[in-house]
Amino acid sequence: MRVCVQITSLLLAVNFFLQPLQAQDPACCHYAAESSPCKEACDQLVAIKSESHLKHLFQRLPSYCPESMNELWMCINSTLPGVSRRSDGWVGLGCCELAIAFECRRECRQASSKNDITKVCKKVTENSLYSCITKNEMGSSCCSFAGRHTTCREYCEAIFRTDSTPTESQIKAVKEYCQSHSPKLVDCVNNFTKSYPVRSPIDSLHCCDRAESIHCQVACRQILRTMNTEHEIMEGLISECGSQPLPQDPMWQCFLESAPSPPEMEIPHPAKMDCAKLHCCSKANTSLCREMCQEISTHWGRQRWQDFDQLCEYSPVETELISCLADVREPCQLGCKNLSYCTNFNNRPTELFRSCNVQSDQGAMNDIKLWSNGTIRMPSMNIPVLDIQKCLPDMWKAVACSLQIKPCHGKSRGSTICKSDCVEILTQCGDWKRIHEGQTPEGVCELLSPIDDPERCIPLHRYLMPSSLGNTRVGEVIHPCNPNPCPSNYICQVNRQGCSNMSNCEPYLCEPGCKMGEASEFLVHQGAHILVPSFSSPAGCYEVCICGPNRRLENCAEIPCMDTNKACIVEGQRKNHGTSFRTDCNICSCFAGETICSNRKCPSSSFSADAHVTGIPCACPDHFIPVCASNGQTYPSGCVARCMGFKDHQYVFGQCHISNPCTNKTCQRNQRCIPKHRVCFSNSSDCPQYECVGRLGACDKNLFEPACDTDGQVHRSLCHLQQGGKTLAYMGQCQETCRKPRRVCAHNGETYDTMCHAFSDRVAVDYEGPCHKVGAVSGMGPDSPCSLISCPTITTPGCHPITPPGACCPICGSMLQILWSQKLMKLFSKMERNQPVTVLDVLQNLRLYVSVPQCDIFGYLSVDHLLVVLILPVDHQPTPLQVEACNKEAEKIDSLINYASPTLVSHVPLSAFLSSEIRTSSILSGGSLPAPMPSGLCFFLVLLVSAVLGLHQL
Repeated sequence: MRVCVQITSLLLAVNFFLQPLQAQDPACCHYAAESSPCKEACDQLVAIKSESHLKHLFQRLPSYCPESMNELWMCINSTLPGVSRRSDGWVGLGCCELAIAFECRRECRQASSKNDITKVCKKVTENSLYSCITKNEMGSSCCSFAGRHTTCREYCEAIFRTDSTPTESQIKAVKEYCQSHSPKLVDCVNNFTKSYPVRSPIDSLHCCDRAESIHCQVACRQILRTMNTEHEIMEGLISECGSQPLPQDPMWQCFLESAPSPPEMEIPHPAKMDCAKLHCCSKANTSLCREMCQEISTHWGRQRWQDFDQLCEYSPVETELISCLADVREPCQLGCKNLSYCTNFNNRPTELFRSCNVQSDQGAMNDIKLWSNGTIRMPSMNIPVLDIQKCLPDMWKAVACSLQIKPCHGKSRGSTICKSDCVEILTQCGDWKRIHEGQTPEGVCELLSPIDDPERCIPLHRYLMPSSLGNTRVGEVIHPCNPNPCPSNYICQVNRQGCSNMSNCEPYLCEPGCKMGEASEFLVHQGAHILVPSFSSPAGCYEVCICGPNRRLENCAEIPCMDTNKACIVEGQRKNHGTSFRTDCNICSCFAGETICSNRKCPSSSFSADAHVTGIPCACPDHFIPVCASNGQTYPSGCVARCMGFKDHQYVFGQCHISNPCTNKTCQRNQRCIPKHRVCFSNSSDCPQYECVGRLGACDKNLFEPACDTDGQVHRSLCHLQQGGKTLAYMGQCQETCRKPRRVCAHNGETYDTMCHAFSDRVAVDYEGPCHKVGAVSGMGPDSPCSLISCPTITTPGCHPITPPGACCPICGSMLQILWSQKLMKLFSKMERNQPVTVLDVLQNLRLYVSVPQCDIFGYLSVDHLLVVLILPVDHQPTPLQVEACNKEAEKIDSLINYASPTLVSHVPLSAFLSSEIRTSSILSGGSLPAPMPSGLCFFLVLLVSAVLGLHQL
């Protein structure tokens, strides 16, 4: 009976901790003996805020703290809902985002009680905030009567969690499940629901702030304060704001979301789902795990993660699903440092880990202490072992640290050790006298670690010794965002824009973000457009939401569904949706029944060594007679432009950047035409290369994005530059080396006045001088037209470089060739009022995924219709370690694309990526290595180099 009470308490504790993510009362931990695994595990609960860490530790807590520890478990029970609430528990924390004023939201997040916010948050203007807090207080009181009856408490909490009036079905459920257990709870809920106030118009005052015009905002507030009936309010708003109540309008969407919905319309709103995890559910191979994944991603108040773990988390057929969920919970990040127990994992700046932090380090030490009792407890079995302090202790430590720190080794995104290591350690250290008859090390490892490909599993030998780098050279590559230095609800990103005050300059920036739903830990940038699976529709149906100013997903709009069940037939073979493959030399993907491929001209079977084959589409000649197409892209010839689908009237001769797009363009009065060269992901004519700019309003004084004008003067931002009537030369600090024109040819086939102009467009330089040759795309012949080009020297010792498609000169770095859906790009453009999706937009989004300041992203559209992304070191003389770090950053992004990880493909327009191929520069052994430098000096050197290269634009 005591065991049942303990397990019940554990499940209740997990459910309690995962919902509000509050820490365990540290007073309970004194019931455990000092320096015991139980005490250490209990103490960790105070600091842990991550869902995955809490979940992991609570699963193992009975192993650390056995059932005989009655006082400890009684104390844990007493902290659960229904017994007592901590007096300092802040029930208003979940309401803070409803505050209108920024100061109020900030104060609310830092408060410990309602009394702490009254000076800043006025009840007159923050009615929604205080209504939410009052409701939470009532819910905390009523639901405490549920005691240990989990189902009853869940239905009770649903009454108070809903944003609108509780529905009849919710009230009925409470009566059915709670009447026999707790009449007091039912009476309390009845008192609340019977007196539930009719929604007051002023409860929706915050919606007025979302109106686009100031006049509408003022009128909206006046109408809500003076009118009572819904009809009067609607008519007044339509009259004053001049718009119909459409769902896509931010103000009207806010009103519609605030209105009560009938029971049959109770569909989870994207803000209440874990949208990132919901993306993963389609990857499940079994219907059971798919349904359970959807449930834990949408019904966040009553998660069934215990059942999910038992049936799906360790199932060998659900590897793709589990890897996807791991990406969401703990994305792979470069570098590991400051570990005190798993010290062999330190000083590895070019390796990827999921969970390099103090909690995981402590968890590994606790696991070793627990395993020293003679049993390895696994979810599916218990494995008796000999004394691990004497039998291969280094191997056991590597196992514990690997399972906790979770290296993302090679192509594997899971955390499974290699089968050969598993067999070795169990053969020598398994206590086979206590293991069930018939079991063998090979049989056990087939269940636990069935993979033995060193590219897809964790080889323990790597972590049996300290890093070969020691503490000497790690400063060559720094990781400012690992661990995350930013507060909750802020995203850490590399500081590439420099600082206006260099005396207080950090290598990272903390940017506001939105959670991918209230139950999610995954954050997206404010203003980002996010692709969200539609829960109420079949697979392949999505909405696009925006991370709004209130840090919630909002303004959601449905997009046409994709038929993910429709396959492609290629050369008589069936290819399912999402499958990538090659036909001859072309990259292809099946997307909703459509076969999408790159457009190379592959060498024929009769290809001979002396043939002149470049792989240029449609077998076009390699002559460089450039034309500028209507999408803003320069093609090497009219033949290539026609092959890409452009009509004769959709391109003109000459490079795009050399022409003046404002010639013969007339703007309205009080506006002026400004060139805006860009390359669009569309073959249509909806890609204007100019914009008409009126008189600018006040510029943001806090914004620091340096811009250089054509007179060589730097401005704080592009807005300040245009306000001064100047013409933009390039983004970034003005550079002396770029003051005088020194033309360069970039990888996109454009000739720029200086390298600073090229870098401002996020495109790297191929060679000095004007563009006059087109390099090979595939299958280079011996008589290459680039043979007379003088290329820059490769400065990294021992580097075996690569040559981007269409370029003449090799580079030392990494390259991704990405296949994308033109249909999706057009759709995203249409949703943005026909604003085109540009190559620069995509590169700026991808740039956020590069976590090492020593590497940066450049890119262009190749002539075979692929997006070429280069991840290159920014130093003029990069070290081999920095090149390797850029290679790992490229491998990380390549994996996210090919596995359709929601951490990347949930972002519009990156959602249009279908597949990726990677090429990296190898570093030959024996190259001389430069002396190391301190990490702080390294950061400022990177900023300096970035400034020289014009890399400040975010």
